[in-house]
Amino acid sequence: MREFIAKYHLKGKTVAAAVSGGADSLALALRLKEAGCKVVALTVDHGLRQESGAEAAYVGELMKNNDILMKNNDIEHHILVWNAPKPQNGIEEAARQARYRLMLEFCRQRGIKFLATGHHRRDQAETFLLRLQRGSGVFGLSAMLPISYRDGIALIRPQLNEAPEDLRDYLRRRHIRWVEDPMNQDDDFARVKIRRFLPQLAEIGLDEKRLADTAAILCRTRLFIQELADKFVATSVRFWADAAASLSYRKLTDLHEEVARPVLGQLINRIGGGDYPPEADEVRRILTEGDDFRGCTLGGCELFIAAKRLWIVPQDKKNRLMSKAEWESFAAVHPEYRNTGLPYKVRRALKEKLKD
Repeated sequence: MREFIAKYHLKGKTVAAAVSGGADSLALALRLKEAGCKVVALTVDHGLRQESGAEAAYVGELMKNNDILMKNNDIEHHILVWNAPKPQNGIEEAARQARYRLMLEFCRQRGIKFLATGHHRRDQAETFLLRLQRGSGVFGLSAMLPISYRDGIALIRPQLNEAPEDLRDYLRRRHIRWVEDPMNQDDDFARVKIRRFLPQLAEIGLDEKRLADTAAILCRTRLFIQELADKFVATSVRFWADAAASLSYRKLTDLHEEVARPVLGQLINRIGGGDYPPEADEVRRILTEGDDFRGCTLGGCELFIAAKRLWIVPQDKKNRLMSKAEWESFAAVHPEYRNTGLPYKVRRALKEKLKD
């Protein structure tokens, strides 16, 4: 933990910690505090189990009284409630999305730049196998990064190299009780099925450390490819007030596919506002169609060719029409766009983006 804090210069910084009451997240909050961070613990009450409210309250009490346990100050604690209607299907993914949405919103409102999660080495191994099962490439098989960014907030995972049993031992030595989530034993979830399979893999040498180490090796390759992609975006892509992006379609397709795919995925995420890149096969199709490419929708975006350039705009499902008078009115306020010869869909996207 202290090595991670030193590497990313987090000592003395305010860090929000996702704390569910499980061993991994409780250890996360307390260890961040020990390492010199100012910790704000966030517990999301999903309302999916009768006990969730009491468990969230227990976390608050523990954060309040950790000065006795650690001879230190209280940890500020907040309970965030997921009040939205719950879906009938895909509840695990919906709950995860809601959890991050609530915590990231809290961080933005409070000006907190770092959000820490308790993911550990076994989580990394499970993620690697889940991605392998889905047929992922280098980016997917590199699993979770130690630090990534979402909506301007740095998501940090300081415990990725730690064994879960070590985190439990840390709590036992301090006589701290944690909560076991029954969903972690539910075989309806793919991650739980993989977790039960890990001991069999360990018998042939594929234990969680080996799997996590493999993900770390692939991560280095991923970061190299991402660096090349970022350089291309910085030098060859033009953004139009984040309402649209444009670039030479030929220059994009001349890139090695392993670089072109993250370039295009990054642009689609930025313009479409998605949390995850689009499916690799869909991106590959756009890159390989060449002169036959006529446009498509993907990741909340519409992609099309105009003047030999690839344009990416947010998908307008309502297909709103914009009159010439509306554009003239907009251009009077934003004259920098008046004589640019922009395609109609880009002008419409600019008007929607900058209407306020």
